[in-house]
Amino acid sequence: DKVIDGVAMKNVPSVWFTNLDHGRRHRPLPLMTMEDNLKYSKHKQLKGKESYDRYDNYDAIEVPFTDAIPSDYDGVMGVPISFLDKYNPEQFEIVGATESEGRGFSGGLWDETSKVSQPVIRKKRVYKRIFIKHRRAAQ
Repeated sequence: DKVIDGVAMKNVPSVWFTNLDHGRRHRPLPLMTMEDNLKYSKHKQLKGKESYDRYDNYDAIEVPFTDAIPSDYDGVMGVPISFLDKYNPEQFEIVGATESEGRGFSGGLWDETSKVSQPVIRKKRVYKRIFIKHRRAAQ
């Protein structure tokens, strides 16, 4: 923060996402199997669980941390929006995002009878998610 010509200026963090090709976009994300993530995860929300949670209102599993994406799961996974800066288009396909007033962002994964567009796990709402699949499952 500083003052320039009598005007208070603030630094505001921002991120710019692009589909322009760049080197970081092709770095594969290192992944562990679902079993290893549940057994060895550094995150207490996962460690020791028997399985990943499923959403009440979306046909996908919840992956609460980008470093917990399982390497051996071929279905749809909901990941935090912070996944976008690690996205490798050769490794993953983005299939949608959580709904926004039912506008069709989820690619058909949302159960419209739920009336709640935020992802819900055991009746508790979680933050916005991006839905992804491994590329190998799409081929």
